[in-house]
Amino acid sequence: MKKCIAIFVSLLALQMQAQRTLFDNGWKFTHEGKTISVDLPHDWAISYASDPTAEATNGTDGGWYPGGKGEYRKMFATPKGEVVKLHFEGVYQKAEVFINGQKAGQHAYGYTPFTVDVTPYLYRDKRLNEVLVKVDNSELPNCRWYTGSGIYRHVWLVSKGKQYIDEESLYVTTPDIHTVNIKAEVVMNDGSRKPITKTLHVENPHLWSPDDPYLYHTTIEAEGDILPVTYGIRTIEYSAEKGFLLNGKPLLINGACVHHDDGVLGAMAFDAAEIRKVRQMKDAGFNLIRTSHNPTTRAFLDACDSIGMLVIGEAFDGWRTAKKPYDYSTLIDSCYQEDIRAMVVRDRNHPSIISWSIGNEVIERKDIRVVHTAKMLKNEILKYDTTRPVTEALCAWDRDWEIYDPHFDVLDIGGYNYMIFKHASDHQRNPKRVMWQTESYPRDAFRNWKLVHDYPYVIGDMVWTGLDYLGESGIGRYYYDGETPGESWREGGVPEWHGAYCGDVDITGWRKPISHYREMLWTNTKNLYMAVREPDGYRGKINMTSWSVWPTWESWNWQGWEGKPVEVEVYTKASEVTLYLNGKQIGKKNVDLNTEFKAVFSVPYEAGTLRAEAGGKSVTLSTAGEPARLRLTADKPALKADGQDLVYVTVEVVDAQGRVCPDAAIPCEAIVQGQGRLMAFATADFQDREPKTSPRVTTWKGRALLVVRSAQKKGKVTVSVKGSLPTANLIINSK
Repeated sequence: MKKCIAIFVSLLALQMQAQRTLFDNGWKFTHEGKTISVDLPHDWAISYASDPTAEATNGTDGGWYPGGKGEYRKMFATPKGEVVKLHFEGVYQKAEVFINGQKAGQHAYGYTPFTVDVTPYLYRDKRLNEVLVKVDNSELPNCRWYTGSGIYRHVWLVSKGKQYIDEESLYVTTPDIHTVNIKAEVVMNDGSRKPITKTLHVENPHLWSPDDPYLYHTTIEAEGDILPVTYGIRTIEYSAEKGFLLNGKPLLINGACVHHDDGVLGAMAFDAAEIRKVRQMKDAGFNLIRTSHNPTTRAFLDACDSIGMLVIGEAFDGWRTAKKPYDYSTLIDSCYQEDIRAMVVRDRNHPSIISWSIGNEVIERKDIRVVHTAKMLKNEILKYDTTRPVTEALCAWDRDWEIYDPHFDVLDIGGYNYMIFKHASDHQRNPKRVMWQTESYPRDAFRNWKLVHDYPYVIGDMVWTGLDYLGESGIGRYYYDGETPGESWREGGVPEWHGAYCGDVDITGWRKPISHYREMLWTNTKNLYMAVREPDGYRGKINMTSWSVWPTWESWNWQGWEGKPVEVEVYTKASEVTLYLNGKQIGKKNVDLNTEFKAVFSVPYEAGTLRAEAGGKSVTLSTAGEPARLRLTADKPALKADGQDLVYVTVEVVDAQGRVCPDAAIPCEAIVQGQGRLMAFATADFQDREPKTSPRVTTWKGRALLVVRSAQKKGKVTVSVKGSLPTANLIINSK
């Protein structure tokens, strides 16, 4: 049994000698000869339309969005403090930082944070300083998904005294769940470092878990400086015999792979967007997120800590052999130590993280030297954290598999991408290997749930993906005869598409039926759900691709298909389902493991109301009438007037009775007035070419999503959406 007992802390702020100020507002951004005012986070690519005819784009992988070069400038007064630093949470990519015309630092990898000591370059009189950040994302293609371009994460201005606690040195472990050992280092006047420790005894520890994400609070103090810290106590164990144990109890891992973008916002990593992303996955029944294939944000991990979500923190996609001409293979030898340290030192103090991942589907997997690289990256992680297992996602594109055993032997937990069908022979060959499927096809939900349920040495499954995302254009799509045929990796890509439709949840936040089915399998919270498979031929002959599921909708609007069969799916763990159409019983079916907890009815279509009953519950779908109005629904009642908060407004086309019109395509225009501004207005249609930042959109499947950013003044925000239907209005308070 391999056991990890640890306590983790999350840095909240610096006080007294150290001051940490958000440095996001008031930048001047220059790109392609034009200069505009921007507030961070900022992604210049998302303001463009996806354009497969443009020359300078990241291609089908990047969603046909542009790269290029940009510059960010800001004037600022010299803060009080002997030491002044700028901390960048993420810049994509190849950033160079200049202070008053002098180069102060640089950082290449777009997904790891970095800090620049600007003390030597600051004016110490009354003159304002100028910071210039040059961003170079012109070498394309450099990634296999949408990256965005620019300073897309937060920037902080940090000032300190000559003696201060180095927050990056903070590290907390426990020999047992009752003893908390906090370690850090104080930077002294002469630049030397003094170790400090603090030990706490916890008599009756309240253990952290996804179901009960309890967090403690304390501080560590030294030399007049103080760090507030938040920590969660939990244990993890894993073995081929007992599976995965959290706090001594078995836990089946239902995971989702999630890319870094925030859908309609592109790469802009607002805290509210990161929190929403975690909440969406939690509400969909997942208990783990794999940060594929790069380190995520501080806000994302804070949300996982407080909401209750396990995390695999992943460092890289590929290693030395290129997947794309300008990807991390051009940086690994010069940057891997810096980037692993940046990830692990920042993230090791989060109770949500249960494993580190060093890579994904590396191309050089058949070269025996890959084992050396894996050991090298693992050992680099172990310099900074020894409390978690190290994993990696391995795959095969041919019949070779057993040759990867030496590679697997480096890992504490073996990651299988689409290869978990090899589990039985692998277990026979190596009975001690612990496995999880680090990527799986969405349509294999039942098979993968049952495999994890039946075999303790397979401790979890992670579907590709939890959320639809930008880039990897066309993955997960279904298509009709006459459209571009084939898989997303076909030569020339799929130019009509600019995103991946393989998520359980689309980019507007709508949960697809596969999401409800998966939640029903893994949890006991989903009692009953009903959806309808689109009839083959209704809009054209349907063709599937590897990551697609059959187009299935919460719709009973199939006009023109009267009398023809439509398949209705009902998901439940109740033993029997009865289906009614317009009050008449259509049929009754038994449901169990053998039916994969589905009841499927073939129903001749007629307009009206479907009703399914099972286990004392009922659910209905009704035919919607003609579009009558727009309905606006905000995800929260008020905004924080801090210039950083977001409100997500769902726009639905409904009939006179308030039923969503599932086929409505209504051109709309959004107007935001008052103490807020429009950040995005878009649909889940990855064939739409309208820029996400445009105020215009045509609803898709009767829906759209509008995002408003708060101003820094209190007041009201008025959102209006107009078009051929009556104008809809919504007032949101900003406090």
